[in-house]
Amino acid sequence: MPESWEEEAPRPEEEEEEAGGPVKSFLEHLEDLRWVLIKSVAAVLITMLVCLFGAGKLVVLLKKPLEDARKATPRAEYQLSVWLHTNLLQTFYFNTNQIDSLGFQTSNKVIALEVTPVTVGTNQLLALRALPSPPHKLPNGPGPNLIFLDPIAPFMSSLKIAFFGGLILSLPLLIYFVGDFVVPALKTKEKKYFFRAMVFSSGLFLLGTVFAFTTMLPLVLRAAEAYSHWMGVDVVDWRAETYFSTVVMLMLAMGLAFELPIVLLSLVKIGVLDYPKLVGARKYSVVIAAVVGALLTPPDVVSQIMMAVPLLLLYEITIWIAWYWHRQEKRREAREPKAAEVEDSD
Repeated sequence: MPESWEEEAPRPEEEEEEAGGPVKSFLEHLEDLRWVLIKSVAAVLITMLVCLFGAGKLVVLLKKPLEDARKATPRAEYQLSVWLHTNLLQTFYFNTNQIDSLGFQTSNKVIALEVTPVTVGTNQLLALRALPSPPHKLPNGPGPNLIFLDPIAPFMSSLKIAFFGGLILSLPLLIYFVGDFVVPALKTKEKKYFFRAMVFSSGLFLLGTVFAFTTMLPLVLRAAEAYSHWMGVDVVDWRAETYFSTVVMLMLAMGLAFELPIVLLSLVKIGVLDYPKLVGARKYSVVIAAVVGALLTPPDVVSQIMMAVPLLLLYEITIWIAWYWHRQEKRREAREPKAAEVEDSD
């Protein structure tokens, strides 16, 4: 046989690379996994401590959806606040006719009154005294305020906020640790798919959290307040710990929901699903999206719809990507017989 026809024997390094790297024993893999867990827990604890010290800054950030909901709420012309020293007792909102009927002759849109004791004869009474300006900055528009009702509630809320903030901050490190453990066991082609999946899954998760924070939460908060008013119940205050938990859980739920294309396309790659199956399941996707929205969101229609609609759009995008892969596979299968015929003729 001519030397040019002989296939070059693969080198040991190539065989090792194609096979997925050096072979390790079960105990060596267990040791590597132990160090991955130790480093991951350490990363979460360190970032959690950082978030705990910066809990005040995180609270300001988490209150932004509530401020956005207030800005979108139609404002009254006049804002009247009642104070006891530096403590805000109540805030009222009036239009021009209502403020005139109360006897206020002022062009100032923000009116502040202080409860102060006065002496009338031998009687000690409480009166309202006009202040030049409110002692503290008032909320930007009507809407509920956040309060703590339990002594331990601020500490528990800080721990929860720090924990979830630590998870998000340490996410790049966690991905790196897991990748460092998994990648050596993958083949060259599998590594390429793994890195792509990590990049796209991280991007989709961040996109989901940003969508929930900037678009979904303000609408959900406005809907919750409007529904309470429709029931005839005034919304003056909300429990701060419940509000923070709702904001964080909705962001995490939407981030996880945006991972749908990665999960489905991974199943397509390993052969569990394909384009015809995805198209056939399209009629069930509405029901599945509604069920997922009901499970991952609070029991209100607005949040469920706002989660179900993006899920349906992501499912359609997944179908189009699967269709492209399916077409590429068909073209490749059509070329292979032609190539074999050419080789046979030669």
